[in-house]
Amino acid sequence: MTPARPLLIRPSEERDLDAITEIYALAVRDGTASFELDPPDHREMARRRQAVAQAGLPWLAAERDGLVVGYAYAGVFRPRPAYRFCVENSVYVDARARGQRIGAWLMAELIARCEACGARQMVAVIGDSANLASIKLHARLGFRDAGRIDHVGWKFGRWLDVVFMQRALGPGAATPGAD
Repeated sequence: MTPARPLLIRPSEERDLDAITEIYALAVRDGTASFELDPPDHREMARRRQAVAQAGLPWLAAERDGLVVGYAYAGVFRPRPAYRFCVENSVYVDARARGQRIGAWLMAELIARCEACGARQMVAVIGDSANLASIKLHARLGFRDAGRIDHVGWKFGRWLDVVFMQRALGPGAATPGAD
């Protein structure tokens, strides 16, 4: 068996947006992890990446052999100020690179960077309760079940559920946040 080639997890750059847009477009068109129906274009993905950067949060790229094979980012969970210590994660891996632990490496680095930013809780909003790969990935990384909303998305001719999972970051709720 040939060992896996080295994987580089790094902050995403403008030059990564074509690959990121393509990875996400496939997830939107063919999967139920995202409840979007039409894939956003390059310009919209650039706007989203910029919003994450402006919030001081990480958007990471996984690179192997010079190609982006996955990405992950943390966004503001909710816009109201009391939520300022809580982030929501997103992780997507190129279909040709799945099953190689890329999602786990991306998520581990995302968790570490969000802790360094002062985030105290990370929430996963997992589209489709049948998305067992994502649910298992989050569970392996210390996320616990935080609930489910049934039948809230309609895609591919069927109703989809949303699974919520949550993980404390750093001291979590053990110490006060900053006012």
